[in-house]
Amino acid sequence: MKILANHHPGFSRRTAARLSAAGVTSLALGAAHLRRAAPTLAQDSSPAASEPQVIVGDVIDFELEANGRWEGHFGSVTLALHPGFHDGGDAWFIRTDASDNAFAQANGLVYVPLLKNALDAEGSYGNIYLFDGGVDEQRPVVSTVPGQTTFTPAFLVHNVSFTGDTALMASEDAILQGAEAGTVDVEATDIIVNYPLVLWPDGGLAVDPDLVNPLGPGVLVDEPDLENGQVTFKLHQCYPGSRYIATDTSLEPMSQPMGVVTSEATQALIDVGATAPIYVFMPGLPGPAAMGGQPSVFNSTAGEGIWSPFWEHKTIAWNDGVEPVVLTSEAEVLEHEAAGDLTVFMGVPETDPVSFVVNCPAPVLAVNDYDPADFAASATPEA
Repeated sequence: MKILANHHPGFSRRTAARLSAAGVTSLALGAAHLRRAAPTLAQDSSPAASEPQVIVGDVIDFELEANGRWEGHFGSVTLALHPGFHDGGDAWFIRTDASDNAFAQANGLVYVPLLKNALDAEGSYGNIYLFDGGVDEQRPVVSTVPGQTTFTPAFLVHNVSFTGDTALMASEDAILQGAEAGTVDVEATDIIVNYPLVLWPDGGLAVDPDLVNPLGPGVLVDEPDLENGQVTFKLHQCYPGSRYIATDTSLEPMSQPMGVVTSEATQALIDVGATAPIYVFMPGLPGPAAMGGQPSVFNSTAGEGIWSPFWEHKTIAWNDGVEPVVLTSEAEVLEHEAAGDLTVFMGVPETDPVSFVVNCPAPVLAVNDYDPADFAASATPEA
């Protein structure tokens, strides 16, 4: 994927010791650096509000900009990290979205009606088992983790209750055996959640030691803090009024340049309408986005009914002889496409006409503050 590689310079890793000495990886997560906001139901929020709004209840802290902490043009968001099990090992995840409104409100998640469409795509979702009671050490159990061809961060919620004596259950096999033996009841709901994995047996999301590029070589600012149960992601802006993180993609060749993991199973979400389009700009106008252009454009504000954290990735290239302008909505993108000003590629130019999925939950809403003049001095010619 040459286009992404050309626009993601600086992939060489510096040692952790060198970064620690420079004071980059040691984040102060208190009020001196990161602001707090009361969680707001996504459907009641507004991207035009004067103050940023948290729409995921598990947000602990966030900062919209680097504010001198690193060179890259992105902020940070710290989310609660939840412990789980997979095949007897530890699996830590974050919680961002749900297909059911009542479940979303009860758990501080973004209500995404489109996620329910995943039920029509066999294999696009895994299973998560939530326990009512059990031993103190019991955690939720997930059926799949990164590194497996079945991996997807979309999970169908199952409720598990014990019919008699309790025992620790740390794998899907143990739960299914317990159900067969009659020691547990397992109720499959129709609720799909987006619970991206952060750590799993033998793996984890990558930490970016350089903190220059928006995505690769990693999406985490620092190592997950298991003692305090939290993890800090890079936070990026997108039109209209949304701030997002990145966790995984359905196309394996894109995983490394994005600094995320592969979730091949999420590709099936496109055909059932569980995704929403995202328009990513090649320069063009210089900016802070993944390809070095202006902030990307959602089809709607995060949390609205037609929005999904599972993006169907599209790439915009301005046509020769056209003076680029800032575009802030899907309607503007389509208007300029119809006028012949730009070309929209499905996925990236190398994959067109086939698109792919990128999982980018949006835990915060904030007014966009992109100004191409802020990037003009550092702009470089297109490769």
